Amino acid sequence: MDKQAVLNSIYDAIDEFQKLQTTHYKLEKSPEARVFGKNGALDSLGLVAFIVAVEQKLEENLNVQVTLADEKAMSQAHSPFRTLDSLASYATQLIQDRGR
Repeated sequence: MDKQAVLNSIYDAIDEFQKLQTTHYKLEKSPEARVFGKNGALDSLGLVAFIVAVEQKLEENLNVQVTLADEKAMSQAHSPFRTLDSLASYATQLIQDRGR
């Protein structure tokens, strides 16, 4: 699976997420955009909603089902939810691991 295709699906999820939000969440479409944690755009509730949107877009666009927020993600020393790039890398790795 191509990381750029995953990142494009994440950008699509941002569009959907921001349309549905009535709160102040504002995610920038840039690999360096901070998602969660220090200086992140989302709080924990926003992160959960965004992760669901990303999982849905990955399934719609790439025909893959992945669970991004699981024990593996939560136990990592560096959260895969820090930036859009780290999220795309994590999702790409999960998709590749499923194909093995």
